[in-house]
This record gives sequence, structure tokens and C-alpha cells, in this order.
Amino acid sequence: MASHLDLEEQEQLDELKHFWKRWGDLITWVLIAVLGGYAAWMGWESYSTKQSAQSAVLYDTVERAAVSGDTALLDRAVADIKDKFASTTYAQQAALLAARVYQDKDRKADAKVQLTWVIDKASDDGYKALARLRLAALLIEDKAYDEARKQLTAQTPESFAPLMADRLGDLAMLQTQRDEAVQQYQKAWKGLEPTAEYRRLVAVKLAALGADPEDKSQAESNK
Repeated sequence: MASHLDLEEQEQLDELKHFWKRWGDLITWVLIAVLGGYAAWMGWESYSTKQSAQSAVLYDTVERAAVSGDTALLDRAVADIKDKFASTTYAQQAALLAARVYQDKDRKADAKVQLTWVIDKASDDGYKALARLRLAALLIEDKAYDEARKQLTAQTPESFAPLMADRLGDLAMLQTQRDEAVQQYQKAWKGLEPTAEYRRLVAVKLAALGADPEDKSQAESNK
């Protein structure tokens, strides 16, 4: 009995050796790839978490500087967060916040730099669209109408379309293009939610131009 069992065990060992000889290298490399991928994923998760935590601390500094009006600290903090953590949403938020402060402090050129950085570097399309709207407003103030139009007609999320149209209406009014202004305001009015407070302001603009938001025939003729 013992010898019979020994023979069976030997056969099993031989089969295992044969299997491993044939497939062992492939199995080993698959395991290495799987374990390596898992290690890389864990490393990336750890790195991302660390990046997020560190950028959050810097954003707090940006926010405190903005609230206190300490522009020297704001300059350093926003430059630091953009330099070290450009890919994080905190960096994009910091640049938008800094732009608002710079605009309030009559540092329009610095505000444009921050907004342009968001447009060029942000990974979030919503932040990019917001930056385009705000940059367009500054360009309109400078009478740089063609540059403003480029920002307002760039590709943005659909949810921003009514706001872009409203600003294009303002631009058309400044260029004494009444029909274009009406068309853009109507587009904005139709795109905004019926309960949106801003929709009333757009309706006022249309009324000032003698246009009815609900006038479909007028909207069609302006297309």
C-alpha cells in the first residue's frame, strides 16, 4: 500500500513539475504584473492623498490672505500652490480666488494672469468656463472686444451656455448691434431655469430693447 501511494505521489509531483516547467514563467510574470500594478495603484493613492492634503493647507493660506487683504502673502501662497500642486482643484480654486482679490485691488493685469492660468491648466471644465466668463468681463472693460468674444465663444459645458450668451448680448450692445444682442439675450433667457433669479435680469435687458422673451417669431428672424 505504501509503495502504491508513493507511486501516486511521485506521479502527481511529476505532473506538477511538468506543469510548472511549461507554465511557471508565465504565471510568475502575471503575478509580478498584478502585484506590481497593485503596488503602483496603492502608491498613487498614497501620493494623491498626500498631494490633496498639502494643497488643502496651502489653499487655507490663500483663503486667509484673501479675507485679510494681505496681498503679499496671497502672492506667495497662490504662486506656491500653482507651482507645487498645479493639477489639484485647490490650485484652480486658489487662482480664481486670487483673481477676484486682484480685481478688487485694481490689479487687473494680475487678475488676467490668474484667470488665463485656470483656462490653460485647469482639469475641470467648469472652472475653465468660469474663468473665461470673468476674463471676458475684464476684456470688455478694456474694450478688447474681439478677445472677449473669443473667450465667450470657446467650447464650454452646456450648463454655461446661457451665461455665455448673456455676456455676448452685453458685448453686442456695447458694439451697437441690437439684433445680435436680442438674439443672445433670448438664447440666455431660454437656457436659464424658470426659477433662476438671473433670468429676470435677462428679461429686463430684453424689455429695454423692446423685445419679448417669448416672441418666437423674433427669435427665428434673428437666427
